[in-house]
Amino acid sequence: MSEEIKIQDSDRKTKHNIKRDYIFAVGRRREAVARVRLYEHLKDQFAWDGSALAKGELYVNKKPIAEYFSGNVMRYMYSEPLRVTNTQNKFTWTIQVTGGGLSGQLDAVITGIAHALNKLDREKYRPNLKKNGFLTRDSRIRERRKVGMGGKARRKRQSPKR
Repeated sequence: MSEEIKIQDSDRKTKHNIKRDYIFAVGRRREAVARVRLYEHLKDQFAWDGSALAKGELYVNKKPIAEYFSGNVMRYMYSEPLRVTNTQNKFTWTIQVTGGGLSGQLDAVITGIAHALNKLDREKYRPNLKKNGFLTRDSRIRERRKVGMGGKARRKRQSPKR
């Protein structure tokens, strides 16, 4: 006689749905990827990663966004989606950015912020974000280097005149 092995329900691993207290969105540009978390909370302050965050603050890679993206032009650019939707001091944002350079990371952050606002309230924020082009991903990426092209993507080898 062969013994039958019964699998009990307790042996199976079950996935638990964890209720998050934030809205998650991703923004991309060239090689840069920004993972954005929008915290919509009623309190004025809450704890995140061992530090207290207040409403209206944006943190990029655990630094204030003004410290990470310094300069008036960059400050204007990352605050533009918030200004268009009139949400400057309503939410707290934490952003993780990897890859690319500073300009690509800034564009990835802007796209990520816009996508998070779009997820929050589609009817309210989408028309303004779409009109200003914040929801459109810029698909231009670096062209790959080809073999026999002298180290560049489009450069041709110099040929002799005679």
